[in-house]
Amino acid sequence: MQKKFNNSNILITGGAGFIGSNLAKYFQSNFPSSKIVIFDCFRNETLLTNGNLSSFGHYKNLLGYKGEIICGDINNQDDLKLLDEYKFDFIFHHAAISDTRVYDQNLVFSTNINSFNYFLRKTKTDNACLVYASSAATYGSMPSPQSVGFENPENPYGYSKYAMDQMAYKFMLNNPELNIVGLRFFNVYGPGEYFKNKTASMVIQLGHQILKGQKPRLFENSDQIFRDFVYIEDVIEANILSCFPKKSGVYNIGFGEPRSFKHIVDILQAELKTDLEIDYIKNPYDGYQMHTCANIESSIQNLDYQPKINLERGINKYISYIKDNYQVSLN
Repeated sequence: MQKKFNNSNILITGGAGFIGSNLAKYFQSNFPSSKIVIFDCFRNETLLTNGNLSSFGHYKNLLGYKGEIICGDINNQDDLKLLDEYKFDFIFHHAAISDTRVYDQNLVFSTNINSFNYFLRKTKTDNACLVYASSAATYGSMPSPQSVGFENPENPYGYSKYAMDQMAYKFMLNNPELNIVGLRFFNVYGPGEYFKNKTASMVIQLGHQILKGQKPRLFENSDQIFRDFVYIEDVIEANILSCFPKKSGVYNIGFGEPRSFKHIVDILQAELKTDLEIDYIKNPYDGYQMHTCANIESSIQNLDYQPKINLERGINKYISYIKDNYQVSLN
């Protein structure tokens, strides 16, 4: 089925970001006859209310990419109209404000929810397949394993993704002939995330702390804080499989095995051959998730999704990138 990507037209929004850039390079390497269009607003100096950058798209993520690029903002209708000149076979919608600590509801909802209407319409107009980024943030502090249908978002970002899922369900019902899949990513890590800066995974942040010779910093009781870490290669595979689902829907994308932040430090120190003492600090956040684990049964059944890279193997594959990007300029 994947041969259908040959000679196809592919749109990747947020294509200069972490997942989007990896997806673009996957298609370029494996389906060179495909036409890839990246739509991204790219990094600028605009800051969000929490002091983080408003966009993490970075040209350095696209070094070696040979496809087409449109610099545009999903909030700008004139920018979106540039996409009307194309007829796409596959649409991967990854552009969003994805910072869970942004509490400007108007900004998050107008960016994530309003723009989604355009991509749903574009999917129908082009008779395309739509794969879009949902999020594990839709679950809030629901007990593990988190399952689709049992959501309780606790921040604007999580709610925006929940709202997108409800829009998608309605659209699926009214357009059963189309393939539409929402992917609820859990804690994704791997090459390409460096330019997310403070919102990058704890894997690379802790790795760089260790490389500096600093004590790795964890919240108190971090041996009791668990996350479902999923490596970028498994996430890209999930995107590809989602183009040919047995059933349209919303699916969890994790490894399906919770691991603690303490595990990350232990694995990194083994890889980097260090034995630094951990610096435990108080957790400053309210509503902090203490345990996430994706229920991936429906993902296995309807997408044939089978994650292959556990945390030990993932960090081993990732360690050279962590070293190469140590102290590289973020500009």
